[in-house]
Amino acid sequence: AFFWLVSLLLSSLIWFIAVKASDPRDEPLQKGLLIFGVMFSVLLQEAFRFLYYKLLRKAIEGLVALSEDGCSPISIQQMAYVAGVGFGLMSGAFSMINLLADALGPGTVGIHGDSQLYFLTSAFMTMVLIFLHTFWGILFFHGCEHRRWWEIVAVVVMHLAVSGSTFCNPLYVGSLVPSYLLMAAAAAWAYLLSGGSAQNLRHFLLCKS
Repeated sequence: AFFWLVSLLLSSLIWFIAVKASDPRDEPLQKGLLIFGVMFSVLLQEAFRFLYYKLLRKAIEGLVALSEDGCSPISIQQMAYVAGVGFGLMSGAFSMINLLADALGPGTVGIHGDSQLYFLTSAFMTMVLIFLHTFWGILFFHGCEHRRWWEIVAVVVMHLAVSGSTFCNPLYVGSLVPSYLLMAAAAAWAYLLSGGSAQNLRHFLLCKS
């Protein structure tokens, strides 16, 4: 969560400087800066995810050196899952803060003919991002651990695609549907990389040991 916060702070600072240094009356330029800010924030988040992986790798080496049996008490898969949850929960918390700030007013969402589904769709988008960050953490760490750089690239591309789809709003179908489809694909991929199988899933659903 701390690493995600640092990435948000740096990307916000860059975007703030860019906006202040530009003409606020130039709407195409301001929209371009917003798109640049979102894309830059995504790349910075993934860069900090990589830095966090390197830090955890050093931590595991230290735990192995201190352990009596020469094994780490925590696996890299567990750390990947926890790191993904931390990124996701902090991302969701900030999304909710922005949402609640809009809810305070002034005015009412939809009063001028805009979509009244803003709060509902924002909640669904927040949920999908929390899950996606969890799955992305597993995929990203697996790619780093096994030198599968294409997995890391896939995570970055998916993150850019989900963030870029939000520019389709207020056509919320254009952002929610692709995001949930990517979440399903990322969930299945992370499940398989974590050692899951169709047989394990069937046993789970049927409550078999």
